[in-house]
Amino acid sequence: MIRSILAAAALAAGLFVAPAAQAQATLDAIRARGSLACGVNTSAPGFTTLDAQGRYQGMVADLCRGLAAAVLGNPDRVRFVPLTFATRFTALGAGEVDVLMLTSTHTLLRDTQLGLRFTTYYFYDGHGFLVRRDSNARRVRDLAGATICTLQGTTNEQITSEYFRSLNERVNILLFAEQEQVVQGLGSGRCDSYAMDASGLASARAALPRPADWVILDERFSKEPYAPVVRRGDDNWFDIVRWFVSALIEAEERGITTANAEETRRTTQDANVRRLLGVTPELGQALRLDPAWAFNAVRAIGNYGELYNRHFGENTPIAMPRAQNDLWTRGGLLYAPPFR
Repeated sequence: MIRSILAAAALAAGLFVAPAAQAQATLDAIRARGSLACGVNTSAPGFTTLDAQGRYQGMVADLCRGLAAAVLGNPDRVRFVPLTFATRFTALGAGEVDVLMLTSTHTLLRDTQLGLRFTTYYFYDGHGFLVRRDSNARRVRDLAGATICTLQGTTNEQITSEYFRSLNERVNILLFAEQEQVVQGLGSGRCDSYAMDASGLASARAALPRPADWVILDERFSKEPYAPVVRRGDDNWFDIVRWFVSALIEAEERGITTANAEETRRTTQDANVRRLLGVTPELGQALRLDPAWAFNAVRAIGNYGELYNRHFGENTPIAMPRAQNDLWTRGGLLYAPPFR
C-alpha cells in the first residue's frame, strides 16, 4: 500500500519511477551483448583521436578500454561511439551508449535536469583563451571586438559570453561542432581566439601547423571537472564506473603499474592492495564484478599516472604539467576513497 501511494505521488509530481529490474539493467545488458558501448569524441588530441589505422587513441579511449577490462575482462571488448558535444547527453539518455566518457563538465543543472549522473572526476580543467603570439592580446579583456570560436553544446560559449557582457564589451562568437574545425578556423584567420578548457587549447595548439606561434593566456575563468556520465536509476552501474576511476588513482598511489601488477598481486601482503587487486574477493562481490576487476583494468591501461603521462606528459606534443591532476600527496586534487 505504501509503495503504491509513493508511486502515485511521484507520477502526480511528474516524476518517472523506473521499475527495479530496469533500473539495474546496464551491467546485465553489457554482459549479454559482450561489449561496452562508450561515448567519445574524435578530434581532441590527448583525449581522443583516430590514428592512421582508424584506432581510437587518447586518455578517454583508454578509459573506455580500462572499463571494458574491469567489466568484461578484456580491453578490446569496447565499441566506441563517436558523439559531438551537442549530441552527447541526448545519446546517453536514449541508451545509445552505456557511459559517456568524452570530456563533460559536472555542473549543477546538468546533474539535476538531464536524468544523468556524473561519477568521479578524472580530469580537472579551467576555461581559457588561445591567441596568436604576435597579437595585441596580453589579457583576455584585450579580445573585445574579436571573433572568438568555441564548441557548440559546451559550457565555454556561456562562460565567454558572460565574461565580456560583464565588461560591457562585445565579441563575435562562432560555434563549431568539432575541435578540428576550430583549428582550421584559427589557421585560416577566421578565428582570432579559441575559448575552451586549457587542455583543449593545448591539444588544439599542438594540431596547428606552427604551434609556437600561439599562446594560451594565463587567466582562467571557471572550474571544469570532467567525469564519466551514466544514466540515473542504475546504482550498481554508477558504482562500477565511479570505483573504476578511483581504482586507477589508488593504483598510482600504491605504486601498482602495468608492468608490476601481476607480480604485486601474487606477492603482496598488504591487506589494502590484496583487496584492490582481487586477491580477496569482497570488493568485486560488492560491485557484481570479477574479484580481479581492478587488476584487469590496471594491467590493461596502467594506473592514472601512466595514463596521464602517455597522453599529456612532457614527452607528448601537448606537454601539460599535471598540476591539479596530480595525486593529493603531491599537491594535486586526485584522491581515491578507501578500498575497504
